[in-house]
Amino acid sequence: MIVRAVAAADLAAWQRLYAGYAAFYGVTQTEEMRARVWGWLMDPAHGTEGLVAETDGVVVGIAHYRSFARPLSATIGGFLDDLFVGPEARGSGAAEALVAGVADVGRTRGWSLIRWITAEDNYRARGLYDRVAEKAKWVTYDIKL
Repeated sequence: MIVRAVAAADLAAWQRLYAGYAAFYGVTQTEEMRARVWGWLMDPAHGTEGLVAETDGVVVGIAHYRSFARPLSATIGGFLDDLFVGPEARGSGAAEALVAGVADVGRTRGWSLIRWITAEDNYRARGLYDRVAEKAKWVTYDIKL
């Protein structure tokens, strides 16, 4: 299992996996939306970055992350926005490797933590998350704009 930065040559695999991620969460996602996110990932000036997990030359998982300010602690943290492993590679260690890859980026950059959210009923992923991280006490709210 190799975890590395997403590259231009990963476009087709990334599109397949990102569409699968949207379908998993029941989110309608268009090609235009995927093109916008891909543009962010390919733009070094944009804050969103990505990793891929690759097995035998095949991209089997993706992770998107970004930094965020933590004013109360006067530190910078990392936010793991999206994590998805294709059904054919679940149980392979790809998800854990991607989380570890984002954590490695954070250590290198001096981030104070990596934070992410998941659906309450995402039990399979939560089994991994409970093993590799501490469940936060914070409740999340959204205002739709």
